[in-house]
Amino acid sequence: MTNDILPLPKAQGMPRPSVSRAQVQGGVLWLILGCLVFVLSGPFDPLSGSLAAALATGLFGLSGAVALWAMGPLGYPHRTFGAPNSITFLRLALLCVLSVALLRAGMLTQMGYAVFGIAVLALSLDGLDGWLARRNGLSTAFGARFDMEVDAALACMLSLILLMAGRVGIEVLILGFSRYAFLLAGIWLTWLRAPLPERFGRKVVCVLQIGALCVLVLPGLPPLLAKVISLGAAGLLTWSFGRDVLYLAARR
Repeated sequence: MTNDILPLPKAQGMPRPSVSRAQVQGGVLWLILGCLVFVLSGPFDPLSGSLAAALATGLFGLSGAVALWAMGPLGYPHRTFGAPNSITFLRLALLCVLSVALLRAGMLTQMGYAVFGIAVLALSLDGLDGWLARRNGLSTAFGARFDMEVDAALACMLSLILLMAGRVGIEVLILGFSRYAFLLAGIWLTWLRAPLPERFGRKVVCVLQIGALCVLVLPGLPPLLAKVISLGAAGLLTWSFGRDVLYLAARR
């Protein structure tokens, strides 16, 4: 009987979690199917097509390896990867598919619906992983952090696509890089690393942020409407981060 389990890092005093090859293969399958969507959505010469596939696959492999490694330091008390994390892994694969659009940002009008569809699918799966984790008693610090970082990376990817396509103004950087600016500031301002209370409003703003980015990639969106959406979403996100910074500053 062949061994179909891939080992993952073991946290001190905890059982070693594992992920099946079927789960990894499922993510790779979605990656391949997503790349095919982009290849079929417009002219793609063999060289650029190969580069696109290599970019998406390499990004998926690297980010997936980092995610699995993080199970050790963050602590993971279960022996299996679990359905919630598998869904987040699927969202990661869809995110990596979107990296193909970076090579074709100048053709966003032709492939905008493909980008929109994949991004909306990745967004719609957000929440399902958390619901499954709570329902099955599989909630973990790793799962929550994994989900949050995939959200941040999805926003960053969509922002880069829009920026390279020249669709919106500089405000798109707020939508895509606020999370990373916050983490970077925490290197010097250590009080920013303190835990934050759970807030429903923060989750709503995150959904609106990524939802706005999804809408902005749609072909034929009137420039004025695009500006209103991007500025409105950037304003909401700035308010959300500002509230968290003020909360942490008051307790340092």
